[in-house]
Amino acid sequence: MKQQKTIKMTKGANSALLYDTRFKAVYLMPAYWTTWLAVFFLFLIMFLPAFMQDAIANALGDLARNVNKKRRRIARVNIDLCFPELQLEEKKQMLRKSFRHQARSILNYGLIWWAPKAVLKKRIIVTGQENIEKSLKNNRAVIFMTAHSMGLEAAVSAITMRYPVTGPFNPMKNKLIDWFVARGRARHGTLIYTRDSGLRPIIKDVRAGCAMFYLPDEDLGKDRCIFAPFFGNQKASVPVLGRLSKTTNADVLPCISCYDEIRRQYQIHVLPAIKNFPCGDDYEDAAVMNKSLEEIINICPSQYFWIMKLFKTRPEGEASFY
Repeated sequence: MKQQKTIKMTKGANSALLYDTRFKAVYLMPAYWTTWLAVFFLFLIMFLPAFMQDAIANALGDLARNVNKKRRRIARVNIDLCFPELQLEEKKQMLRKSFRHQARSILNYGLIWWAPKAVLKKRIIVTGQENIEKSLKNNRAVIFMTAHSMGLEAAVSAITMRYPVTGPFNPMKNKLIDWFVARGRARHGTLIYTRDSGLRPIIKDVRAGCAMFYLPDEDLGKDRCIFAPFFGNQKASVPVLGRLSKTTNADVLPCISCYDEIRRQYQIHVLPAIKNFPCGDDYEDAAVMNKSLEEIINICPSQYFWIMKLFKTRPEGEASFY
């Protein structure tokens, strides 16, 4: 009951800044008809048995890997940089699985957007929930530090069904897809803000009792980042997480979603809060943050979003990896 009151109170305070999830007539224009067909396909896929969904995902993933040479090359570079100890065949298998998991994550949008809570709770399992409860009992707010994994939307749904959540939303080019993704996140109560709204309303929500997801693995360029180790390489890292933790009196819990191909379930792994964090030094906090990112990525490394240019920004004088 306390959590529900917190959501209503916070939403009222920041309602003008929330992402607008109302349906707009423009979404019915011919420019979006192809998108509607794709969404209808996702709706139909939702009713297939899980083993058939997985088979389709594997086929589509293999097709995408063969067709999208640019993203395949980026993923290969990242895997080579982060896992130099692996044999060539092991790297090829990781690359192959990564594209298959990406296709599965897209096909499972139907599950995330429309499946009843009872179905979602059977298909998305949370492990480590005691770590969340420990922080809450200690009157600490919670920041879920996660990465761009293929099961990110499943993690957001699973946590939002259990706790009030706030966070940013990065709009895409296709406004109709935007609407579906935002509605999917908001349907269980997530408070969503565009990046243009900044962190202020999110910080206010966290202080009022909401948890938040924070993804610090994106390369945002030299102006906003410092360099810290990540899988043995210097990576441009945003030194904001420690400051967020301090200003919101929050524990930072590493968290990642992995798809279990045997049980055909998403498993959300919530690890214990990062110890002695933040320390107050931006470099040290960024190094600890990146080490925690490595830890959660290594839980299911083939399910990470390796097609991002993780090391796009290089220290002065270093050549581009891509």
